[in-house]
Amino acid sequence: MAPWAEAELSALDPLRAVWLTLTAAFLLTLLLQLLPPGLLPGCAIFQDLIRYGKTKCGEPPRPAACRAFDVPKRYFSHFYIISVLWNGFLLWCLTQSLFLGAPFPSWLHGLLRILGAAQFQGGELALSAFLVLVFLWLHSLRRLFECLYVSVFSNVMIHVVQYCFGLVYYVLVGLTVLSQVPMDGRNAYVTGKNLLMQARWFHILGMMMFIWSSAHQYKCHVILGNLRKNKAGVIIHCNHRIPFGDWFEYVSSPNYLAELMIYVSMAVTFGFHNLTWWLVVTNVFFNQALSAFLSHQFYKSKFVSYPKHRKAFLPFLF
Repeated sequence: MAPWAEAELSALDPLRAVWLTLTAAFLLTLLLQLLPPGLLPGCAIFQDLIRYGKTKCGEPPRPAACRAFDVPKRYFSHFYIISVLWNGFLLWCLTQSLFLGAPFPSWLHGLLRILGAAQFQGGELALSAFLVLVFLWLHSLRRLFECLYVSVFSNVMIHVVQYCFGLVYYVLVGLTVLSQVPMDGRNAYVTGKNLLMQARWFHILGMMMFIWSSAHQYKCHVILGNLRKNKAGVIIHCNHRIPFGDWFEYVSSPNYLAELMIYVSMAVTFGFHNLTWWLVVTNVFFNQALSAFLSHQFYKSKFVSYPKHRKAFLPFLF
């Protein structure tokens, strides 16, 4: 077995344990939702925790105890504000270390060690982690722009637990990326002392996939926003309509599919074999699949004329 493979399988560090736990939780929740209606868990609190936005609407009315924990869905922008600031800071620290030789702050280095980042001088390429952190920051910046200027939010809600999870999520994702940087003490380690010499074919492929997936996600969010605007771009209502165009011709939630593809592009940029990041991707898969399935159910129940050929999340499959 290759040395990197032995190292990957040798221990379940705290970060992998967290992502594995989240993946299992979303997988179990998705499987429960796929049960026949008579076997579906009817606990109002459980359903309230896994649904957000439009999928909270419908009959029967939600209990007052559940509504007490509502947070406006438009607060999604807070997730990306936190991500742009936090992951921008991490990117700045990594850039300083890679190009100027500045050590990471001692508290950040200590945090990375607690989360399972090892001291090693091989394995992951520093350029891979640098590019993925750049992708993550650009993704968060674009999503913040969309929340502020593209999306049209109605008065739908999310649970305060979902809100807190969203705030923590991007902090954890950024730390996960940074923990993959090869370290030498408190400094990032660069083989040959030249970052550009680490460029590989999978970096180019990952970058192309990231741009392609991001462009489709942006286009889907524009389509959704335009459903509530007139031709002059003025918001005229906040009702739900059937979206058409781009990947909406194949699935009900192409923005969720594009989100998955963005994370897959990062796995490609890591060189395909980063087990920790594949756990992140698997978590995103089941998380987005659950949201897409609930959204698909909403569309089918609300619109009798909803296209029969559309799947929820994966074209032609699911």
